[in-house]
Amino acid sequence: MDVFNILAKYFDTTSEAFYVLMQHSLSVCKKALHIANRVNHLRPNIQFIMEASLLHDIGICYTYAPKIGCKGSYPYIAHGYLGRQILDSEGFHLHGLLCERHVGVGISLQDIEAKGFPLPPRDMIPQSLEERIVCYADKFFTKRLDRIDLEMSAQEVRDIIRSYGEEKLRIFDEMHRLFSGSQ
Repeated sequence: MDVFNILAKYFDTTSEAFYVLMQHSLSVCKKALHIANRVNHLRPNIQFIMEASLLHDIGICYTYAPKIGCKGSYPYIAHGYLGRQILDSEGFHLHGLLCERHVGVGISLQDIEAKGFPLPPRDMIPQSLEERIVCYADKFFTKRLDRIDLEMSAQEVRDIIRSYGEEKLRIFDEMHRLFSGSQ
């Protein structure tokens, strides 16, 4: 798999959106690989984690998020399932599933229906170890240009996740216990 060539099919590689995507994804990749090494006894697929963490936000190319240079027409929350569509079309179904499932700490069908999210009606919850690792690593990095290179603390992430409800916080805390070594 040539990650850069896949990304270059969907982004102008000189654009602000591509810069933001790459800075964010490289940070997520580095953290995800660090986590994978920490839980090596669980036998994570390191190559897949590297590829998928670099591709996990490819769907932003179709979203409208002008603060990060994205000029598409879909709402930002759709970037996960849009990424799945892209990677499915490229022949990378497992990578596509990770794209769809990494948003937040996962979005359930119940969430979609209760909140009226503009998403396909299905569970989008991280399933595999690798999906959970990339999802967790992603929570520590923003795409805000003024903080793009800064890793948030676990408490900062918890404060953000808490705003989505106690159940989402419970899921994050479970990931945190597994991946940070905290008990």
